[in-house]
Amino acid sequence: MSDNTQQQDENRHIAERREKLNGLREAGNAFPNKFRRDSYAQDLQDQYGDKTKEELAEAGITVSIAGRVMLNRGAFGVVQDMSGRIQFYVNKEARPFAKSLDLGDIIGVTGILHKSGKGDLYVDLGEYELLTKNLRPLPDKHKGLQDTEIRYRQRYVDLITNEHSRKVFETRSKIVSGIRSYLSDRRFMEVETPMLQVIPGGATARPFITHHNALDRDMFLRIAPELYLKRLVVGGFDRVFEINRSFRNEGLSTRHNPEFTMIEFYQAYADYKDLMDLTEDMLRTVAQDVLGTTTIVNTVRNDDGEVLESFEYDLEKPFTRLSVFDSILHYNDDITAEALADEHAARQIAERMDIDVKDGWGLGKVQIEIFEKTVEHRLHQPTFITEYPTEVSPLARRSDANPFVTDRFEFFVAGRELANGFSELNDSEDQAERFQAQVAEKDAGDDEAMHYDADYINALEYGLPPTAGEGIGIDRLVMLFTDSPSIRDVILFPAMRPRV
Repeated sequence: MSDNTQQQDENRHIAERREKLNGLREAGNAFPNKFRRDSYAQDLQDQYGDKTKEELAEAGITVSIAGRVMLNRGAFGVVQDMSGRIQFYVNKEARPFAKSLDLGDIIGVTGILHKSGKGDLYVDLGEYELLTKNLRPLPDKHKGLQDTEIRYRQRYVDLITNEHSRKVFETRSKIVSGIRSYLSDRRFMEVETPMLQVIPGGATARPFITHHNALDRDMFLRIAPELYLKRLVVGGFDRVFEINRSFRNEGLSTRHNPEFTMIEFYQAYADYKDLMDLTEDMLRTVAQDVLGTTTIVNTVRNDDGEVLESFEYDLEKPFTRLSVFDSILHYNDDITAEALADEHAARQIAERMDIDVKDGWGLGKVQIEIFEKTVEHRLHQPTFITEYPTEVSPLARRSDANPFVTDRFEFFVAGRELANGFSELNDSEDQAERFQAQVAEKDAGDDEAMHYDADYINALEYGLPPTAGEGIGIDRLVMLFTDSPSIRDVILFPAMRPRV
């Protein structure tokens, strides 16, 4: 069927359904709101699915269900609610009502629960009511909504017709709840910090800028809640977390959305090693509670959906821990430790890799660029990369053993960064110097460099106890747990480029 013919057919169906709606309007209230359900489809399946046909007939259980008509075939139809699906039976009295229904209509049904000869539960149409008339035809029940872009732009249709999408977002909700419960059980307090900030801080990223009319000043959507959360630790809340929305004015890709969700948490009297231990245990616990297993499978597919490669991750096994420096040597046989530790030689290595080395970069920044080019995408198994150079870690505490690096880690799995954590810098004078270095970089044209946050320095001068903090990307974690290839698959309403 051509696109033009398909559009004409859809327009005809819409016109016919509008005529039905007009008839409902003339007859009275076309959008009633007095029906109340008392049962959900899956709850009925769970509670009565193992009963025999005879047992249910004898029990005479009356239920009220409501949902969207997904199938309507003469004697039987199917209603879908948020929990699942259940059949309804069209008796003789209900035939005119059932015949008037279109797929996608939302109905309320009260009747006796039965089981068919095939073992399927169904509700006999005793009382019934059309609650909302569907005007637009649903996608073909076999092909579903196959256009990926339309799935993202019209998520409401995707959720109606795509059980897999519904399961992904149900899993996402359980993951967030699992993380919240895990931290709350360990005396972390959930808090809320400003999303609209005078100074964007807590990460090196380009912010979104807006204007506050009453104050007549520019403000920023937060790029991270970090500096506010650490202010709370200064104030005496030793364990805090926030499941937060953050915003970064950067590109769109399968891994990046300008609006994203993180969990950030901070623990006083702890260091980055404590948080690596906590992260391992938390991810194992959440995976077991949500998925029922600690083994996760991720697949690589082509454009036709065929599996090209499959990876299995066992979160029960200890996660690998490797420094930035050692990981570069591990994955690059042609690089020596001596060369990587020398700024001039490291620059030459980077240039041979076609890395655009900037004049202002120090050895630490060059090493990170080599790491991102040659190592990051190869970190498939759960791995903590540690000892990030101080040059690229403006908020992390310097290592006592080697001040060139910090007590920091990033967590990788499936070739993607999922988390970033470190022992917090609590020396106010050191932090002020690093802020000033960031300002110099911003003045030199780096749009992602940090601002100088004088109030945060003031807070540190009151005293931040030894503290460790971490941020985990919820969207990427859900991608991992649901084997989703794109971040758009796990965000209900992802950012989309304008239609051409």
